[in-house]
Amino acid sequence: QVQLVASGGGSVQAGGSLRLSCAASGRTFNNYAMGWFRQAPGKEREFVAAISWSSGNTNYADSVKGRFTISRDIAKNTVYLQMNSLKPEDTAVYSCAAGLSISHIRATYTYWGQGTQVTVSS
Repeated sequence: QVQLVASGGGSVQAGGSLRLSCAASGRTFNNYAMGWFRQAPGKEREFVAAISWSSGNTNYADSVKGRFTISRDIAKNTVYLQMNSLKPEDTAVYSCAAGLSISHIRATYTYWGQGTQVTVSS
């Protein structure tokens, strides 16, 4: 079992930056992956980015590619999402998840943490 705790959300103006953290604890697998999803009011939860714990390979949604960077600190069992050039449409509740691949498919992820709110104003 894996427990995930997300933090770092807040309010920022358009064009600003924010860094989210997701601390993981508990049992993991050799080829585990961690990802970020977000959900805005009235919209479906969408994939943002993911990273393979072992290889460091990453996967990004087209909407955030070039602006967001996902990374991991193996020693701290923590994954980060550095968000730059934020836009109002990035406003959402961001949740971290753990699974077996860096797929964009939500069903791939088994463990979920509670979300952290990100608000981007014009």
